Amino acid sequence: MVIADPIALRRPAARPRSLRLPDLLQTTDLAADAVLHGRYNHLLPTTGLPDDHRWFARIHGDERLDIWLISWVPGHATELHDHGDSLGALTVLSGALDEFHWDGSKLVNRRLDAGDQAAFSRGWVHDVTWAPPPPSEAAGPTLSVHAYSPPLGQMSYYEVTPGKTLRRQRTELTEHPEAS
Repeated sequence: MVIADPIALRRPAARPRSLRLPDLLQTTDLAADAVLHGRYNHLLPTTGLPDDHRWFARIHGDERLDIWLISWVPGHATELHDHGDSLGALTVLSGALDEFHWDGSKLVNRRLDAGDQAAFSRGWVHDVTWAPPPPSEAAGPTLSVHAYSPPLGQMSYYEVTPGKTLRRQRTELTEHPEAS
């Protein structure tokens, strides 16, 4: 007969380890490939991606990892935010995104075109917006895949003060890539 260890019975269950940023980048790359090959067509809106509002759908979720498919359109930014205790990564499938990242003294812009990836650690504060295509290409929604580990639990939103510092405005609990 095996007797259970009473010390082990009192320990809280271990929380699953978060994935690392390289793992999240690979995850979004593999998920993007699956989307491009039609594996998640059943999650896409039957009338096509909306061009007047953002759209998102979870393509995977467990206690260690969430993967989201997100569309972006002009005029609908995310606001300057962090991802709480979650690490994250994204891969752009089509179109382009502008990311405005707080570098400690100012917002720095980088453009992410189809095929580009970005990763963000804990404490990373940024805003992500739809980016216009080059004049030779037709405008339309941008589509990207995002992965968070652990899954999103909260997001904080910020403003840049006149003194060029960052001020937290609010923190919201969330299970989605958009708290509001």
